[in-house]
Amino acid sequence: MAKKEEKLDDETLALINWCIEVEGHLVAGGATQKQAQEHIEEQVEWFTDLFYDGLTPEEAAKEALA
Repeated sequence: MAKKEEKLDDETLALINWCIEVEGHLVAGGATQKQAQEHIEEQVEWFTDLFYDGLTPEEAAKEALA
């Protein structure tokens, strides 16, 4: 039986896309892609707070690299 796909709401999709952009900025700042992904996964609540606080992906990456 086929698995039913779960639809994500617009806000969740926006957060995911924002995290993808943050990942790119972390890589540009010197992290490997794997390191960037792991950091975002480990600190997901912190990054979610930054998203809702209105930081841009670049600003969030700078905070993470500080």
